[in-house]
Amino acid sequence: MKTTALITGASGGIGMELARVHAKKGGDLVLVARNKGKLDEIKKELESLYNVSVHTIGKDLSLENSVKEVHLETTQANIQIDYLINNAGFGDFGMFWETDGNKELEMINLNITALTLLTKLYLKEMVTRGSGKIMNVASTAAFQPGPTMAVYCATKAYVLSFSEAISNEVSDKGVTVTALCPGATESGFQMAAGMENNELFKGKKLPTSKEVAEYGYAAMLKGKTVAIHGFINYMMATSVGFLPRALVLKVSRMVLGKVKQ
Repeated sequence: MKTTALITGASGGIGMELARVHAKKGGDLVLVARNKGKLDEIKKELESLYNVSVHTIGKDLSLENSVKEVHLETTQANIQIDYLINNAGFGDFGMFWETDGNKELEMINLNITALTLLTKLYLKEMVTRGSGKIMNVASTAAFQPGPTMAVYCATKAYVLSFSEAISNEVSDKGVTVTALCPGATESGFQMAAGMENNELFKGKKLPTSKEVAEYGYAAMLKGKTVAIHGFINYMMATSVGFLPRALVLKVSRMVLGKVKQ
């Protein structure tokens, strides 16, 4: 039976690769991102290769009312969303007192507010139908505080906690909720966050967006609640709960690196 997946942040990176994975399996798509032109290029590619239907929506989800506008558009087009994949998000790097407060508010709006409202609107429909899957893209950053990325790590901690909670709430409703927690990945994230030269990324062979997308999509289909990509990432994330908080904080700062003074 053909399914339709709505994927946010689908113009590049993990979101674009998730769209390819779903289309390859014969599923239709609703792709949402700010760059409508890029989405239309992906639409042409996927419809040509896999004979699927791709609906594109150019929308900045950090803006007020944008989520409701996306939901209204899919409703008016009579598109049933079987899988909701909340992938849109970005980070920032620097000492909190020096970083751009407006950018951080935009980050909170996108990483938390938009994700929450999209989940609310489409989850209601899934519960009514008794079927559906949601994947919220969190991060291994969700498992500890992140000095030099304080707001970003806090937003991803919210995504993880939120996803686990509602996963439990709908466990008997025929719906599953998965929090995908990738570590450092070869994508456009580091450039958007101003971390191109950070030791977390520089000179390291990182998992590709395609590898993370394939892993996350499979975990979503299985209904896994928390999916941490990579054995080392899994060990690091799960060990945090056994360590003193002060030590976790120091190690986190070491991993994220120094900010130029």
